[in-house]
Amino acid sequence: MEAVCLNSGPVFDDCEEYEDGEDCSVVEHDNEIHENDSKKEPPQPTVGLEFGSFDEAYDFYNMYGKEQGFGVRVSNSWFRTKRKERYRAKLSCSNAGFKKKNGANHPRPETRTGCPAMLVIKLVDSKRWRIVEVVLQHNHTVSPEIRRFYKSHKKMILASKKQQESTPVTEVHTIKLYRTSIDAAYNGSQEVEETDSGLPVDTSKHLDLKEGDAHALYNYFCRMKLTNPNFFYLMDLDDEGCLRNVFWADARSRAAFNSFSDAVAIDTTSLRNKYEIPLISFVGLNNHGQPVLLGCGFLGHDSAEYFMWMLKSWLTCMLGRHPQVILTDQSKSLQIAVSKVFPQACHCYCLSYIMLRVPEKLGGLKGYESIKMQLYKAVYNSLKITEFESSWDQMISQHELKDNKWLHSLYEDRAKWVPVYLKDISFMGIMPIKENESLDSFFDGYVHKHTSFKEFVDKYDLALQRKYMKEAMADMESRSSSFELKTKCKFEQQLLRIFTKEIFKKFQKEVEEMHSCFNTRQVNINGPIMTFVVKERVESEGGEKEIRQFEVLYETTQVEVRCICSLFNFKGYLCRHALNVLNYNGVEDIPLQYILPRWDKDYKCKTPVDSVLSHVDVNNPVELYNHLHKHVMQVVEEGAQSKEHYMAVLQELEALLNRFSVIEDNLVSL
Repeated sequence: MEAVCLNSGPVFDDCEEYEDGEDCSVVEHDNEIHENDSKKEPPQPTVGLEFGSFDEAYDFYNMYGKEQGFGVRVSNSWFRTKRKERYRAKLSCSNAGFKKKNGANHPRPETRTGCPAMLVIKLVDSKRWRIVEVVLQHNHTVSPEIRRFYKSHKKMILASKKQQESTPVTEVHTIKLYRTSIDAAYNGSQEVEETDSGLPVDTSKHLDLKEGDAHALYNYFCRMKLTNPNFFYLMDLDDEGCLRNVFWADARSRAAFNSFSDAVAIDTTSLRNKYEIPLISFVGLNNHGQPVLLGCGFLGHDSAEYFMWMLKSWLTCMLGRHPQVILTDQSKSLQIAVSKVFPQACHCYCLSYIMLRVPEKLGGLKGYESIKMQLYKAVYNSLKITEFESSWDQMISQHELKDNKWLHSLYEDRAKWVPVYLKDISFMGIMPIKENESLDSFFDGYVHKHTSFKEFVDKYDLALQRKYMKEAMADMESRSSSFELKTKCKFEQQLLRIFTKEIFKKFQKEVEEMHSCFNTRQVNINGPIMTFVVKERVESEGGEKEIRQFEVLYETTQVEVRCICSLFNFKGYLCRHALNVLNYNGVEDIPLQYILPRWDKDYKCKTPVDSVLSHVDVNNPVELYNHLHKHVMQVVEEGAQSKEHYMAVLQELEALLNRFSVIEDNLVSL
């Protein structure tokens, strides 16, 4: 276990008196009593907060009570009879319950109110105490302004008086947040280093947390770790204890990575646009073509070192599995980090990120509209590298842009972002290749320039729930809806039964547009490989139609087809030109290699999972959890298909939980 400490409010460590079930009456003090100068409030008790000892937990709640204006007592304790070890306790407001009635002639008046405010703490792993239940509301007035102190605070006051004559009392409380160190299951274990250079890090390069931000992050992580055991997070602290970077991923993100990590975009929109929160998101596309979150974090500084920490954290979270394709903006520091952490991945720049900067970078130039038109034509319409080079050179020479640094850098990096250079890479739809396409930020609409850390944490769950709801609706529509056939082509009927609704509609568009292609003819043959030219009427500038020629290679023995537009590699389904050639050669069914399983409406249920238990360390609860989670997700996906499936899954789960209860009872009896 590794402890990550966040500074919070003050508390004393030497308070040893517990009012265990006793009456905590109010003790009056005069105005001369010294109060600590520190007004920094301790964090609010939250389910999931952990402490190194029972004393720390009591002191934390006692100081919280002092700041809020109520006393504290231990109202209940549970002990293990053999070892007389306390393993559970209930800390209550001193006004909890009511006094026991006795037969005294002059009973003391009732001062308690039956206040419900309390917290329950539980011993975890024989050395940590965790808050498992919290009630914050009181049924009586509490106010820190009232100059009176409860018995539970008395020892703190006496300690303060004792030290007034010497050194001032500094009340410090450290909340220890434990995280499990996960060894990556690839080539041994890989550590997430704080600095790769070994040089001291500038302490100014850390997250700019404002009041309430740290507590909001901390409380969120505690809550998620308690309710979502497969929730993963890492924090990067410098030598001074300042928070530099944070990474986290919930169970659904980790499960989604197992299915949709072939092509991943690293979204740094917040960094690029200098938002208040330096958010970085890892995003893939699911089988509906919808963005799916694979993890995110806050980056303290735009440098290769910090990016490397973030990428290594993500890699550790995903147990060392690498994406095949990574899409980013043009950040040089991010480029360096990707090349070092993911040397085998194909790293490209997102086309839409670059084109969004055209007005900013070129808008002030003379002849901007003409420059923009020529740039777009070179980027989006070039089918061959020679076409792009020619169009680019013409734009540069015609508008005298040879000294434009931004355009020069784009040209130097052209093999990383211009579609004509990227035809051999399988992007699975994540790379925008048309003028009207873009890769929007996953949190678009939830994050703006002045969104604070605390505000983002509050909106984070809402954003994810809406995304998950949209995905669930798409799953339901794909399984239950009947799609309208728009042609009599067998290709359309074939994929109707397989693809999700959204992907099928995109493929259906290609089938429909087969009618715009004509004069398909063979122009060359080389053994089993034939070359065809397909003509198509396409819309050009000004809305006029022009005829373009597309070369298509067709291999007869393996029934393989490839078009020069390379739509299959960019989007994951065949283009109208390739479909025309298959149809021309009498192929009635699309070859299976061009029906990608990732677009299957049941793909998440069919994602292969390694079921060999010998590969899992049965003594490592994290590995067991991950292994079981992959299998359970298939059951969840099946159970969500219909009411009947749902009831069947629920019934089996209840039976399984009952079996676990029987096993536990048998173990206890032994």
